[in-house]
Amino acid sequence: MQLIDTHCHIHESSYPLDKQEVIARAHAAGVAQMICVGTNEQSSEEAVKFAQDRDGMYASIGVHPHDTKDGWGKIVGLADARDVTRKLVAIGEIGLDYFYTHSPREVQIKALEGQIDLALRHDLPIIFHVREAFDDFWPIFDNFRGIRGELHSFTDSAANLERGLERGLYVGVNGISTFTKVEEQRAVFASVPLDRLLLETDAPFLTPVPFRGKVNEPAFVRHIAEFHADIRSLTVDEIAGTTSVNAQTLFNLS
Repeated sequence: MQLIDTHCHIHESSYPLDKQEVIARAHAAGVAQMICVGTNEQSSEEAVKFAQDRDGMYASIGVHPHDTKDGWGKIVGLADARDVTRKLVAIGEIGLDYFYTHSPREVQIKALEGQIDLALRHDLPIIFHVREAFDDFWPIFDNFRGIRGELHSFTDSAANLERGLERGLYVGVNGISTFTKVEEQRAVFASVPLDRLLLETDAPFLTPVPFRGKVNEPAFVRHIAEFHADIRSLTVDEIAGTTSVNAQTLFNLS
């Protein structure tokens, strides 16, 4: 069985666990590949450096909507640098977040548009973070052609799930799906088509059941796989196999 954690932040200097031990535990749990996702300029640089010489590790670069007020110009340089592109598989996480207003909405929108354009110029998929902002997000998305990507940590409505699927997007699910008490969310998680499903931890955040209260790590993606196998009456091998193919297809993992 091979699993892929399509979204983690174990590369960041603030990650509190020993990184080599975390990677070893992930491999022991059957997690063969991991994507380290940048959230700002520094985090993106760290992701590229961390993934560069580690087998099975890949990087995504981008500035999270919370941090767009601090700029995203260095992302362009990272994307343009030829010596990193072999491990650079996506632009993200980028998007809009209106739940908090750490960056003004107009700043978030401008950064989102610029980073979408960057992804299209480099023919890279995009990891989207959208929270309470889909009314503004979809018109921006539809102004571009050829976007490939995913809705990371999706917890929104069935209607917005359908809009994402209609646009060819994949859907990232993480520990939230194992512990949410919101029936509407549980129904949405169960309705994500298997051929669009991606597994992620978002480590160190959103630790799944049965490890609530502990620091999240890529090894725990196995428990997310087990949860989604159970709600679909499938085997863990079936979930792992299909979601791994999905990840390899979207992110061109080798």
